[in-house]
Order: sequence, then C-alpha cells, then structure tokens
Amino acid sequence: MAKEVKTNAMRILDRNKIKYETIQYECDEFIDGLHTAEKTGAPVEQSFKTLVAQGKSGQYYVFVIPIAEEVHLKNAAKLVGEKSVEMIHVKDITSITGYVRGGCSPIGMKKQFRTVIDSSAQKFEEIYVSGGRIGTTLKLAPEDLRKAARAEYGDLTVREAKDQTV
Repeated sequence: MAKEVKTNAMRILDRNKIKYETIQYECDEFIDGLHTAEKTGAPVEQSFKTLVAQGKSGQYYVFVIPIAEEVHLKNAAKLVGEKSVEMIHVKDITSITGYVRGGCSPIGMKKQFRTVIDSSAQKFEEIYVSGGRIGTTLKLAPEDLRKAARAEYGDLTVREAKDQTV
C-alpha cells in the first residue's frame, strides 16, 4: 500500500491533534466544488470552497463559503474592516497561498492570512474543505477548522445578505 502523502493542511491538523477524515478522488486538473462534491459523495450544503481576496489596503483575506454560494464582497469587506475587497486573479493563487487552484485549503497557506468562515458552517457537525491539493478533500468539524485556520465566523454569502434585507 502506498504511503499517504500529507499536505500542509494535514500536517497542521495532525500537529494540533485535530480529528479529520481524508477523502481522495481521481482528478488531474481543477474542477469546481460542485463536481468535487459529486465525485466524493459529500453533501453539497456541507461542502465549502476557499476564496482569497485582497483589500484596498493590500492585505489578503481568506473566505470559506458554501460551494453553491457566492461571496458578498461588501459583507466580506465590512467583516475584515476594509473599504472594499476583490478576488485575487487565478494566476496569483499559487504565489500568494502556496496552493493551486482547486486545491487551496484554508489551513496551511504560505502565510497566515485573516480567515473568515461563513456562519452557515456552524449548523453542521462536519463540513468538507479542500485538503491542500487537487484530489484531496478533508472532512472535519467546523469548530476544528476554525481553530486550525485561526479563523472567525461571519456572514459572507449573497444569500445571507439578501436574507438580512428582508
């Protein structure tokens, strides 16, 4: 049996004695979160994607949101104390995070960026996030992800922003 290759995210979880499950799937290139959930059998509503944005100040921020949702940039900016934030360009993902598109985990980036996990994650016992490389998903408790990523919770999605205006 081949030895499992650990990613930065897995090493950090192991070091912090955080329980997680690794789900491997066959994939050679980027596929979106919905297709990843389909391949792994993970429930769509419990599957989260990692997005990286840059604020007006030049600082980078990590946002973890449900795969079927879009980040509400005004809410995200407000949560991190910026006038505005915009998504980084796909070509810059690796140089900024150390991860590739489709394998970007909120845990174990090259630098520790301020990280916000969408509040909706708290309603689940376990959620699914990228494991740090294409073909690897991690299943863990949202609170464990929050601790490992040194994150906070906030309302980040367009859906929640619409709910707030009703």
